[in-house]
Amino acid sequence: MSKKFNIDFEPVKLLDLPQFIKKLQEAFSIAVKEKFGVTTPIPSEKEVQTSYHAKGAETYHIVLDGNCIGGVTLTIDEKTQYNSLDLFFISPEYHSRGLGLAAWKAIEAKYPNTIVWETITPSFEERNIHFYINKCGFHIVEFFNEHHIDPNITCSEIHSSEPVLGMDSYFRFEKVMK
Repeated sequence: MSKKFNIDFEPVKLLDLPQFIKKLQEAFSIAVKEKFGVTTPIPSEKEVQTSYHAKGAETYHIVLDGNCIGGVTLTIDEKTQYNSLDLFFISPEYHSRGLGLAAWKAIEAKYPNTIVWETITPSFEERNIHFYINKCGFHIVEFFNEHHIDPNITCSEIHSSEPVLGMDSYFRFEKVMK
């Protein structure tokens, strides 16, 4: 029987954003260091700010018993209810305790009208792939790579002088709720 966690969400204020970005980058850097041997901060501060300010974006601290254990940025489309999990992390000191799944279930409960959830993750990020498929019930629906470019990426982003480490190939996942 799995343990019941009381997960809460507190909105990330603009003043909190630098600390949110730092914690997010710390969590994401683990897999990057394991795979590439470098500690390049990803996603970039600019990418996180873009997500934070996007139309329909909701960014929260994930809170357990008064302690911030992670964070999430969602894009909620009230009209279509096709929603997106844009950024999601549990701080490394809280890994392997079932808190990611508990947080995901709390997100689902917070948005019960969602028809489809969508997210992406780099193809090298085995821990995330396992989590989304085997724990959360997502399915891989698309694989973006040099032969199949994401249509949502602009030409200038494809040819950027600063490519995003590890994002040369990634999976798009969906979870149909209804």
